[in-house]
Amino acid sequence: MASEDVKRTESAAVSTIVNLAEEAREGVKAPSYAFKSICKSLFAGGVAGGVSRTAVAPLERMKILLQVQNPHSIKYSGTVQGLKYIWRTEGLRGLFKGNGTNCARIVPNSAVKFFSYEQASKGILYMYRQRTGNENAQLTPLLRLGAGATAGIIAMSATYPMDMVRGRLTVQTANSPYQYRGIAHALSTVLREEGPRALYRGWLPSVIGVVPYVGLNFAVYETLKDWLLKDNPFGLVQNNDLTIVTRLTCGAIAGTVGQSIAYPLDVIRRRMQMVGWKDASAVVTGEGRSKALLEYTGMMDAFRKTVRHEGFGALYKGLVPNSVKVVPSIAIAFVTYEMVKEVLGVEFRISD
Repeated sequence: MASEDVKRTESAAVSTIVNLAEEAREGVKAPSYAFKSICKSLFAGGVAGGVSRTAVAPLERMKILLQVQNPHSIKYSGTVQGLKYIWRTEGLRGLFKGNGTNCARIVPNSAVKFFSYEQASKGILYMYRQRTGNENAQLTPLLRLGAGATAGIIAMSATYPMDMVRGRLTVQTANSPYQYRGIAHALSTVLREEGPRALYRGWLPSVIGVVPYVGLNFAVYETLKDWLLKDNPFGLVQNNDLTIVTRLTCGAIAGTVGQSIAYPLDVIRRRMQMVGWKDASAVVTGEGRSKALLEYTGMMDAFRKTVRHEGFGALYKGLVPNSVKVVPSIAIAFVTYEMVKEVLGVEFRISD
């Protein structure tokens, strides 16, 4: 009897050790799998950002030039005229000026934004299911808006200094009195001459603007996709999925809604980024030096002065090239992200 008890004890001990070993092995694999999944998600987001922004780089530069140009020295009267002028005076490289800096900013920004949206969505969905007691509950449009806003704030804050110097590099022309030689030179010059706080000038209107912009982008896109997949009102579903054209259309609608609401804040952000740059007045006109200084004490002061001196319409300067840019840019970003994740074998739907 004693020997049988010993054998049973030894057998139980061996089983316990084997089980612990299996759990330990699974525990080692899990972080590795999670790390790879995170890397793939970040990579997909980065590729999506780089591809979408490069595709519309000339329109992005034109938008910024229209936003910040001196109202007393109009150089760009419209999108088409402005693009022709840049082509004539600066050539092909002029159309893509600042795109390298833009990509250096947008690639990590897009990577963090898409990844943050997925994680925020999962967290919000988990809390929503816990609160409602319904394990099959799905994200509502409002909850998607919250997840998108969270992702936008995190991504924008993490890469804002790059956005600030990108804006300054973009408005430089061949006739500008002072030239930043590149990203590193612009960052070091701003830090030396204006201090570290200057790198976050315009951050507040950016935060306020990113909530409706990025939040609505994700909320509208995901909601449209879910509605089309579940109800299939127009017969667009093929093999239980949407075609690339349909997804591009969803992204275009999402981009249009988001940018239309948040655009005035983008104009104010750009103008505040020029404050403190001693050559800003001359740079934005592209014609020598100017005695007129660009000075705002804050976001509300920038709003007041812009409307008082240039009218309400000034808050929508550059809207045409931005609209033409945003529609394909957002659409391309969403579809590229999903396609890259599909190629990498990563599940991207968070509502399941």
